[in-house]
Order: sequence, then structure tokens, then C-alpha cells
Amino acid sequence: MNYRRIASLKTAEDFLAYAGKLGVTLPFDHEMVVGTGEFLDEPFFLGEQKIGNRFSILPMEGWDAETGGSPSELTLRRWQRFGDSGAKLIWGGEAVAVEHAGRANPNQLWLHDKNVSSFVTLREELLAAHQKAMGTTDDLLVGLQLTHSGRFARPNTKSVLEPQVLYRHPLLEKNDDEPYLLTDEDLQRIVRSFVHSAALAAEAGFQFVDVKHCHGYLGHETLSSFDRPGKYGGSFENRTRFLREIVAGIRERVPGMTIGVRLSAVDWVPFRPGDQGVGRPCEFDGDTYRYAFGGDGSGLGIDLAEPLRLLDLFKQLDIRLVCISVGSPYYNPHFQRPAIFPPSDGYQPPEDPLIGVARQIDLVQQLKRERPELIYVGSGYSYLQEWLPHVAQAAVREGAVDFVGLGRMVLSYPEMPADVLAGRPLGMKKICRTFSDCTTAPRKGLVSGCFPLDDYYKQMPEHKDLKAYKAEFRKTLGS
Repeated sequence: MNYRRIASLKTAEDFLAYAGKLGVTLPFDHEMVVGTGEFLDEPFFLGEQKIGNRFSILPMEGWDAETGGSPSELTLRRWQRFGDSGAKLIWGGEAVAVEHAGRANPNQLWLHDKNVSSFVTLREELLAAHQKAMGTTDDLLVGLQLTHSGRFARPNTKSVLEPQVLYRHPLLEKNDDEPYLLTDEDLQRIVRSFVHSAALAAEAGFQFVDVKHCHGYLGHETLSSFDRPGKYGGSFENRTRFLREIVAGIRERVPGMTIGVRLSAVDWVPFRPGDQGVGRPCEFDGDTYRYAFGGDGSGLGIDLAEPLRLLDLFKQLDIRLVCISVGSPYYNPHFQRPAIFPPSDGYQPPEDPLIGVARQIDLVQQLKRERPELIYVGSGYSYLQEWLPHVAQAAVREGAVDFVGLGRMVLSYPEMPADVLAGRPLGMKKICRTFSDCTTAPRKGLVSGCFPLDDYYKQMPEHKDLKAYKAEFRKTLGS
């Protein structure tokens, strides 16, 4: 791999020339506009709710809540930093399970009847930090992402999968795997769990909920259940029944609750390490790969016909907020989370990560062009590093996206949006360099956080364990 690190591209001309060499076109503004109320600083109105700027905090997966599902001190610290960020749209902040069996790990947040007050505290801590940093919370919109991890559930032991699936997948399962195949009755129960969790989120003061449909988790898997029999599989109507039933239940139970969806708008075949640890697509039987929503059947191509049809359904369901992602961090992470350094269970990227960033930005622009009535939050920006503000401003200015979403970047540099909006120099030593430690650590059973750049995590004893894991992983990749 001869991919250049973003940190080595010292000038805008260097950055753009390298992008051009890759055949990549990105929106880019050489000069940042500050203090005019335009572009990144321009308010957005969702009905009567003012959202004060165009930065959003994306939902991530936490591994440090209490085993009962309530926020821990580490969780509270992270949400305080979300408030410090200055971003005015908090898209869930973190994935919250709707039932114990659907947790991605035993320390994932889980909202239930006995711990609503702890989520009130979580939200209030975020608001207090934001008030201190930005002077007001009147123009802040805070939601909660609701999820069931399905195929990737590990509710009881961090290292033990307890998959609950909608269909058998020949590439994600070994021959002797026996995942639990969810019945229609199970899905109806999970629908009720989503609805109940939405009601609890409203009780805790959250202004919207995200019904998660991305990254290979249960909601996303419903969209590719082409071969599932019964009323939750086969036709487009059946494959969207899960979402439609959840939305109908929330509308009845919590009238007025705003609903959003984080969506993997397209997907691809799983990748595995090949020569020198570089990712390669898995081979599959037959001429058509049937498990990628938004795929063209080849396993590697895109067909936007069904994603656009789903966006039409969102409009019919009065879902205006849509956060666009792609693929899955479990089986094709270089698409979903562009990074030059892979996580411990990943592979060396088979393409320059800048190509992956451009793909996501272009995808959102295409969807927004075709269905402009919706409100779009984009993903994949963190890899841009110091050039993120220049691309973000241009993307908003050109109408390619409504809100720029930040995930990993906020773990190391939560104040980036506030610094950009105020015209302050960037904190160069805090910029996320996509080392993937925030993924490797939880995959190895450690807490989630930025170990390389956040001194709080750097001083933890777990940091030494993490470095040892990474050294061993590099040996397996031959680097």
C-alpha cells in the first residue's frame, strides 16, 4: 500500500492534487467563512425547532455502560464532550438497545423502565456542557438512537456472539453455526420493544428517536431479507414492514415524537484479509449476491432503485431526518469507516480511504438531489482530518448535504465544530488520525475511547493491553 497519510498533505494544493491523482472529486473551499451565519453556521429549521448550525454528532457504539444498561461515569464524560462540541444536532450520541438480548455487548446502553432517570441525567449533563460552551441550548436538538444488534448481538459475554437473525447468510456464518432464526412473533415483540423504548426516551426528554437501519444490525438486515418466508421477507412491502410497524406504534404511543432513521443506503459483499492482509471480496455461489440492500447483485456494485424507494416511504411515514451511512463495520469496514489503519479484526484497506470518503459524500449528494424533501446528515468525514472543515463547508454550501456528521473525530477532538465555527486554529494534536483504537479496544473487551490522543484514556492501564493487541495484529497482516 502506498497510500499517503492525510497529515502528509500540508497544503490545500497538496490535498487536492493527491485527490485528483486518485480520480477523486471532493467539494472544497479554500477559505473558511466565519461569523456570517452562512454555510456551517447557518441555522436549520425542523418545523418550529431551530437547529443552530450544520454540525451533527453521529451515534457510536459504547462498551462502558453499567451491566444493567445505565450510563457509567465514562459514558457521562463522553456525552458531556458531545455537549462541548458545539454541534447543534446530536444524532443519538450512542446506540441504545431496546432489549437485553439485542445488546451488542454487555456494557451497551439499554433503556428500560427501571433506569429512565439515568438517561434524564445523561441528557442533562450534555445540555449543561453545551450551555457552558455555546451559551444556549434553545437551538439544540438531541435524539436517541434505538437499536437491536440482531446478527451481531453479544448481550452476556463480550467475546461470545448470540446472533438473532432473519435469514441464514452463507458468508457471515460458518457451516456449523446455529444462529437463532427469529420468528414473526419474535419480530412483533421487538417492534413493541422499540415502541416502548421510544416512549421512555420521550419521558427522559429526548426530542427524537432514530430507528436504526444500518451496519448489518437487525433493522438493516430486514431490508435484505429477500429469501425470508412470511410477512417480513420477500417483497419490498414485507421487508419494510418492521420499520412501518415501529413507526405506527410510536405515532400511536408517543404522538408528536420526531422520528429519524440512520440508514446503510447501500451495501456490498463481505471482505476478508487476502495477500499481505489486504481486504478482498468473498466469493459467493451463483451469479447474484442477494444480501446487499442497494446492491446491483454483483456484490460490488450499487443500484439506488430500492434506496430511493425507501426514501419515498420515509416521506409517506413523515420521517424527514435521515442519516446516511453505508455497509457494515463488521464485514466491509473500509466502505463504512474509511481509515488507513485497520481495526484488530479487519484488513488492510484495498483502496485509498479518501476514495471511500468521496463515495459517501457523492452518495448523499445523489440521494439529496433525487429526494430533496428529506433532511440529510452525512457520514465518513473524520478521515479528512485537518481538511474536514474545508470539505464540510463546501458540501453544505453546494447543497450536497444538510448536516455534516462527526463520529470518531469527536472522541479525540470534541471541540472541533466549536473551533471551526469560531474561526479558531484547529487543535492539530487532537485531530483523529483514524488509528482505529476506538474499534480495536472494544473488540478486545476493553472500554471504548481514544487511547492515542485523549490523555484520560492514554493513562488507563488498558492502554498497555491495547498496544500489545495491536502489535500482534500487525504481525498477522505482515506489517
